[in-house]
Parts: sequence; C-alpha cells; structure tokens
Amino acid sequence: MSTGNPEILIEAEHVAEQSAGLVPEAAGITARSPMELFWRRFRSDKVAVASLVFIVLLILAAIFAPLIIKLVGAPGPNVQNTGALDPNFGTPTGPSSAHLFGVDPLGRDVFSRTLYGARVSLLVAFVATGLSMIIGVVSGLIAGFFRGWTDTIISRIIDVLLAFPILLLALGLAAACSNAAGCLDGLIKPGLGDVIFVIAFVNWTYIARIVRGQVLSLREKEFVEAARSLGASNTRIIFKEILPNLVAPIIVYATLIIPQNILFEAALSFLGVGVQPPTASWGAMLADATTIFNTAWWYMLAPGLALLSTVLAFNLVGDGLQDALHPKAASI
Repeated sequence: MSTGNPEILIEAEHVAEQSAGLVPEAAGITARSPMELFWRRFRSDKVAVASLVFIVLLILAAIFAPLIIKLVGAPGPNVQNTGALDPNFGTPTGPSSAHLFGVDPLGRDVFSRTLYGARVSLLVAFVATGLSMIIGVVSGLIAGFFRGWTDTIISRIIDVLLAFPILLLALGLAAACSNAAGCLDGLIKPGLGDVIFVIAFVNWTYIARIVRGQVLSLREKEFVEAARSLGASNTRIIFKEILPNLVAPIIVYATLIIPQNILFEAALSFLGVGVQPPTASWGAMLADATTIFNTAWWYMLAPGLALLSTVLAFNLVGDGLQDALHPKAASI
C-alpha cells in the first residue's frame, strides 16, 4: 500500500487523465461584474436588442432630420406646395419619387413632417420623463427614509395629484392659458411647454410611490445601519448608500414610462391642446388625417406606423431591461 501524500497522488492522477484526453484542460475562471452579467442577459433577448437598435436609429434620424430631408430631396416640413396636389381636384397625392410618403391637403411633404414629428415626440418623452424621474425619485427617497409626518404629507400630495385626469388637466390648462401672456408670467402656454408640464406634473407620483416602497425596506438593512454607526449623515445615506441600490428599478420604470409619455403627447396633440401648428406632430397629423382617410390613406399611415413602432420598441426594450436586471434572473 502506498504511503504517499494523497494530494500529490490525486494531482498525478488528474494529470494522467488529462494526457489521456479523459478530462478537458481547465479553463480560466474569471469573475463577471454586475454590468457584464446584465449585458449578457440583455443581449440574449434578440427582440429587445433589435428594438434598441431601432430606437437608436430613430434618435439619429430625428437629430439629423434636416440632413436626411436634403439627401432625399424632400421639401421642408412646413413648405406648402399646391403644385403637388392633384391638378384636377386639388386633393392630396400619394407616394411618389418626389414625395416618398405623399403630401397632405396643404401640399406639405408627409415624409418630412413624419421625420420632424419624431423630434417632438422624443423631446417630450425624454424631457418629461427626466423631470418626472428627478421629482419622483427625490420625493420617494425623502418620504421612505424619514417616514412620519414627512411621509404623510408627501403621500397625501401624491394621492391628490393621482386624482387629476391628465387629459382633462391639459385641456383645462390649455383653455386657461390660451391668451398671449399664458400663465405664471408666460411660463405655461399652449404648446410643447404645456405638454411637458402636464406630463411631468402628474407622472412623478408613480415613480415616487415605487421608490418610497423600496426605501422603506432598504433603510432597515445592515449596510444602512453600518453607515449610520460610522457617523454618515442622512443625506449621504440617502444618496450614497440607498440610491445606488435603486438604479435597476428606476431604469426599468423610466424605459416603460417613455412610451406612455409619447402616447400622452400624441393624444394631447390629437385633441388640439398639444404641439401647436404648423409644428409637425404625429398626434396632430393623425387628427388632420381622420377626415380624409378614405381618399388619402397615406397621410394617416405614415405617422400611425411611426407612433406604433416607437411605442412598441420602447416597451420591448423596457421588458428586456426588466428581465436582465431582475435579481432572480438566471445567470448565463
């Protein structure tokens, strides 16, 4: 019986099996950061990746809209050309080499207006969402961390704001601020500013509730107690210890609320209280196209497909992010 070191014998046996091809050579094992794990999960969702590519292309198209219009030889979004209308009846004409998506009843190029409409929708979506997230996150952090009367006041404000129907609120503001001076010394006027204000004014309440619920749980964790025992101030604990742990739900909710805000802008413009003419907006284009849909179907098809594709892409990206950032998602 051999009396050698067992570890040496096991190692010798393992080397012999490797040389015989029975055991594959050991591969290097490297730790993956949370960002690497997130990206591996997200890129495995092909639909979400394709949607993200579409959104990036849409943003680039909106930024470089003047250059794209110049390259395709299309007129500007507000250029009225009666020569592009039907010479016999004066009605809009369909897609052609000169006008890729046809023209509207005023002879304006639908392709140009659809492209510029993307600028309005994305601007409203990102700005209104950004304002909503900032207000909601800060309010939720304060309410959840301090609790007591602070939580009660903020929660009651949220309850009151949630009682406002956003469309009726926008209609009321548009009617009250329709004069040249507007409201609040001209701060609120019918148009883009009114849309952004209404959306941000109401939508911050949802993220505030989500963040408040998360903070109520996180404030009782050991790392918060450790930071407090080391003398960290409340501000440092809120923004340095708790907030980083809320990045995942904040990102997911932001991507899911962006398409909702795009639909809000389109609905308000459709009702005539959103972006004011002659500025191109998908909602306003759909409103103008409803009366001539039977004879000029292309006028509704272009902005309708653009709106549908954009909202669907943002929703799919949000779902993909939610799956990738979920703490119980399986590792790949």
